[in-house]
Amino acid sequence: MRLRILFLLPAISLSCLAATPSKQTVVPGEQNPVPAFKTQSHAVVVDVVVTKGDSPVTGLRKHDFKVLEDGKPVTVDFFEEHSARTMAPGTVPALPKMPPNVYTNVPPAPESDSVNVLLLDTLNTDRQDQSYVRQQIMNFLKNMQPGVRVAVFVLGGKLRMVQGFTTDSSVLRDAVNDKKNGISPEGNTSVTRSLQDKWDDREDMAKLVAMNISSGGLDALTALQANTVAYQADQRVAMTLEALNYLGRYLAGVPGRKNLIWFASSFPITVFPTTREKQASGQLREYSAAVKETADLLTVSKVAVYPVGAEGMMVEHVAESSFRRPADLEGGEEITRSGAIASERQSPAATMAPYAHEAEARADKIMAMEQLAADTGGKAFYNTNDLNAAMVHAIENGAHYYTLVYTPTNKKMDGTYRRIEVKTEPKYNLAYRRGYNADDATTANKKPDADPLHALLMRGMPSSTQVLYGTRVVPVSPQPGTDAKRAGKNAKLTGPTTRYGVDFMVRWTDVAWETGADGTHRGKIQAELLAYDRDGKAVNWVGVTQRMELKPELFAPVQKSGVPVHLEIDLPQADVYLETGVYDWSTGKAGTIEVPISGAKFAPVAAK
Repeated sequence: MRLRILFLLPAISLSCLAATPSKQTVVPGEQNPVPAFKTQSHAVVVDVVVTKGDSPVTGLRKHDFKVLEDGKPVTVDFFEEHSARTMAPGTVPALPKMPPNVYTNVPPAPESDSVNVLLLDTLNTDRQDQSYVRQQIMNFLKNMQPGVRVAVFVLGGKLRMVQGFTTDSSVLRDAVNDKKNGISPEGNTSVTRSLQDKWDDREDMAKLVAMNISSGGLDALTALQANTVAYQADQRVAMTLEALNYLGRYLAGVPGRKNLIWFASSFPITVFPTTREKQASGQLREYSAAVKETADLLTVSKVAVYPVGAEGMMVEHVAESSFRRPADLEGGEEITRSGAIASERQSPAATMAPYAHEAEARADKIMAMEQLAADTGGKAFYNTNDLNAAMVHAIENGAHYYTLVYTPTNKKMDGTYRRIEVKTEPKYNLAYRRGYNADDATTANKKPDADPLHALLMRGMPSSTQVLYGTRVVPVSPQPGTDAKRAGKNAKLTGPTTRYGVDFMVRWTDVAWETGADGTHRGKIQAELLAYDRDGKAVNWVGVTQRMELKPELFAPVQKSGVPVHLEIDLPQADVYLETGVYDWSTGKAGTIEVPISGAKFAPVAAK
């Protein structure tokens, strides 16, 4: 068990150390990035889930795996096994009670190497199915295992974060239940198409037939309906790809495997479409470049997709009471000018046509889900009403995996698709990403960010725990006058604000110290604050690079209570998420904590 108690927190003495007259040098704005080793070698990372039945297979070694790229064996350069580090509910020892307004990034339970995203796709899900998925998510969160890191997103007219990564199930439940920003059934958008829309199209056609409209008018309505369906499908594909692109970029900053548990009634895209699928989608706008970009982002971000059928058990809608006869669904009898059914349509084959059409649609959906899961190393769940169990199974499935890294023998980065095949001896059930596009974008060496904390301080990111610290967030007293200079670097911040004092106390053993001949300890850390509103827009930020040269008499109290840092920032009097972070320049390790601040009056809720 990796439970680590931050010794300075139970008796945190922020005000004492913050006021100590030390000779440490503070250099605001200094940001000298740590030199990065660059190489032109292209490494391929493959996460492999190995199961026997429904149980994970543990204890395998590198020689148990054989990896092939485009049918040719490759050598595995790196191998690592990742195990689920969870504890049974009720067995997690409680952390010491924090003083008021004090937070810590000490994990309450061992954290898994993987993280999980619950995505409710209202864009591609009927309204009645949305309510069912929400209920199942709440059931899952009530019994969520300690140490499991989960974030919740909703895709409607746009992708929206409901709650960032946290292991606290109560925080997740509160976020889902939040009336302003939680999960609630959303009506159809202008591009959503449901079963009812098909019924409405049939009704519109029947009304024109009853009005004795000319055949030209009927043809015009048919063409209009077909164009509308094509446009809606086109837009859903575009919006879905855009959402997955955003998730891919967002999750790229999170280490380890990412399990995307995607709830939808339909899945309009494939990550690595086959030639037949590319031809079948010819009626849609050309998306090859966008699909390829999405595939690259999911690949480099190590995202495994777990599609979950939001409708539960797959039923035959032609038998539902809302439809007058099977012909009301596409694939059935045509509406003739007189409103009668043509005699040749009354054959047994014609009667069964709508049933066959629905069976074909279900088969196509299952095939799409299976391919989406296989291409990314996940698993598909369909034809089940127990979505709660599907979530549990998906998280358990993605928590234990093996990471294999190899250097491809084909050095050309020409954008072609490279097929990956993994085998084990003895044979087991394997789930892994089945290939990748040989694009420079997936492995290009990027220039080190001058701000090493920026990627970790994005809204909703999981807390980093390489550097452990405590932080106290309180309004300063007295508050500054209305004509006072703003605290923070957002020069465009307007409206009423509250100034907060944020005191860090960093565990001294997490800072790399250099000791001089005279006993002076030298260290360098970065501390930053970045505040977001509910929509994920940055509203203010501030940071400091703190270089320290501490004589022995000043280093002694640091060893007792930690390294102090003090920052102040002005925040809007509204719901704000304050991301706090500490970075050690010598080791490149970081720690982060998110502190939600609610409303005009300071009222922090439980930080994750």
